Amino acid sequence: MSDDSKNVPRTVSVLVPTPSPVPYTYALPDGVSADPGAIVQVPLGPRQVAGIVWEAGDNGNDIDPAKLRPVTTVFDCPPLTPDMRRFIAWVSRYTLSAPGMVARMVLRAPAAFEPEAPVAGLALTDERPQRMTSARERVVALAAESSPMAWTRSGLAHAAGVSLSVVDGLAAAGTFEAVTLPPTAIVAPPDPNHGPPDLHDSQARAAEALTGDIQADRFAATLLEGVTGAGKTEVYFEAIAAAVSAGRQVLVMLPEIALTQAFIDRFEARFGAPPAPWHSDLPPKTREKVWRQVAEGSVEVVAGARSALFLPFADLGLVIVDEEHDAAYKQEDRVYYNARDMAVVRAKLADCPVVLVSATPSVETRHNALEGRYRHLRLDRRHADAALPDVALVDMRQNPPARGGFLSPVLLDAMAQTLEKQEQSLLFLNRRGYAPLTLCRVCGHRFACENCSAWLVEHRFRGQLQCHHCGHHEPVPEACPECGTFDHLVACGPGIERIAEETLTHFPDARVIVLSSDMAGGVKRLRLEMEAIAKGEADIIIGTQLVAKGHNFPLLTLVGVVDADLGLANGDPRAAERTFQLLSQVTGRAGRTGRKSHGLIQTYQPEHPVLQACASGDAEAFYAAQLAERERGQMPPFGRLAAVIVSATNRPDAEAHGRALRAAAPSSSDITVLGPAEAPLAMVRGRHRFRLLVHGSERADMQAYLRAMIATAPNPRGSVRVAVDVDPQSFL
Repeated sequence: MSDDSKNVPRTVSVLVPTPSPVPYTYALPDGVSADPGAIVQVPLGPRQVAGIVWEAGDNGNDIDPAKLRPVTTVFDCPPLTPDMRRFIAWVSRYTLSAPGMVARMVLRAPAAFEPEAPVAGLALTDERPQRMTSARERVVALAAESSPMAWTRSGLAHAAGVSLSVVDGLAAAGTFEAVTLPPTAIVAPPDPNHGPPDLHDSQARAAEALTGDIQADRFAATLLEGVTGAGKTEVYFEAIAAAVSAGRQVLVMLPEIALTQAFIDRFEARFGAPPAPWHSDLPPKTREKVWRQVAEGSVEVVAGARSALFLPFADLGLVIVDEEHDAAYKQEDRVYYNARDMAVVRAKLADCPVVLVSATPSVETRHNALEGRYRHLRLDRRHADAALPDVALVDMRQNPPARGGFLSPVLLDAMAQTLEKQEQSLLFLNRRGYAPLTLCRVCGHRFACENCSAWLVEHRFRGQLQCHHCGHHEPVPEACPECGTFDHLVACGPGIERIAEETLTHFPDARVIVLSSDMAGGVKRLRLEMEAIAKGEADIIIGTQLVAKGHNFPLLTLVGVVDADLGLANGDPRAAERTFQLLSQVTGRAGRTGRKSHGLIQTYQPEHPVLQACASGDAEAFYAAQLAERERGQMPPFGRLAAVIVSATNRPDAEAHGRALRAAAPSSSDITVLGPAEAPLAMVRGRHRFRLLVHGSERADMQAYLRAMIATAPNPRGSVRVAVDVDPQSFL
């Protein structure tokens, strides 16, 4: 070997959490090795950052060794599996995101890259103190009976019901010796045999099909569809039991943090231990322990939000997507992705089953089931044969509310009857706050956000006007800021706080709970209020779409939809689908324990096909009509869509770059570009927004087209930013 070859450093390419389109090359110090998937620390400019070894280098033959910077640290952490690295690359290619920005979602718990510190413990010896009190005897007896015979100091004191000083005295007398214990598990292992359910025939058949996929140990995609209350969760719990028995890890995805606690309680009742949680509200220490123990394989089941897709599972054996239709699975920040679709890809790359679960599947998922891409399992009756609620439309033209009110006499009468029977009513309105618009009756001034093209929403409980897009808020003034007139500000339209106010005027003695994701107290308060409702400690519940998702309220027998027309009043091509799903889900909260139940939907257009489908319960006709309509317009799933959003701090720059992108669009017979046009929300957080909509045939290579368009256009300058949203869910 020549002297020159001896001086050539060994290199690795490292994916760092930046928008760079390619990994960076670093030198490996002598005696240090790092295989693909290893997590390392490397210098990046003046900073030290974590990164992922993407592949082994080429020994630096084409790189000036003087320019190479060395890897600083190779963390003592399990490397990412090959299927996880393929997933990062796939998400990057599909979403047109920099691979480093996808890797950034994996590397969100940097304190977990090093092993957890061992825990100080105590082990029983043969020594006994000369003086034995009853407290000391309890401690020694407990330690002698336990297996293994090592405890933490506080754990031993708590279990024996003594003070720490008792344990310390025994340790000083030599009865216990200091030992080190492995880090505590974030959750106990689930027991597949702890609480097996009593499944009816269709549930048992569905469970058998899912467990068969686990035993086959291969990829299979299944749509598990069932009416609300059909026991879908119990069915996929059997698939989880099979995966855990086979020694594989399981990911259960949930659309809302608020659902997590109820799910954890049901899971613990079935398996004797909770799953590991994963969502944005977790304390940092808990996040670190979950991340590390998932990577080591000691956490067997995770229940989490969409970001749980990017946890570094050691041996992923099953993916469940509960409420798969939910819009909350779409991320619209930095990396734009739909977690439902990415979950199918994650399972495919891991060669394991994936189950999509819903009472009202998305049109795309339904189409995949009809085309045979997904197996379709159905549960057509409720658990224990509980009846579905009777759903009726209330024509507000024939049954208008009292002046200044929003609840029809029909709905108020039904609520009164429900109260008499000591049962619960739920009023649903998908609008937070007290009123969506506040204006001055004298001069007409409307309170708008200074940063966004949106009205400020009044939150009367807090005395604030708030923007729901950027978070800007200000106190409700006593006088109009435009004309100075006092006491002439008026709230226009209802929010849930205003509905609560109206409800209390009609039923002043009723116990009313208002549920919304932005109420003070956050997730903890929501959990306590959900528990109170389930125990019957509320008579009337008033809430936003939060109440439509997966909750089980045993005494709930009446659901009233205050404004069913709200979701239909926009140009969103998915408006009909979302309205059908939301109304079906919320009315399905009633009567889940077998009581006779009702749903009343207030509307000014009862003839609308979506509302007719909700009232009749004819989901098949609704899906058939939606698929036919989309096929005519070549909309997803019969065509492809992508949105390109251009934003800047001033309007001309955003518009100019949008036009430059349009001019750079390649000519194609399969793909059409519409726009640029000012977005419906023309300004958000002080940034002006223009949108281009790219529409292609089902077989169009949308990603290649978008790459060519962006590469040909001039680079964004100044404050201009370009975001690409493949398969957009929002058209605002």
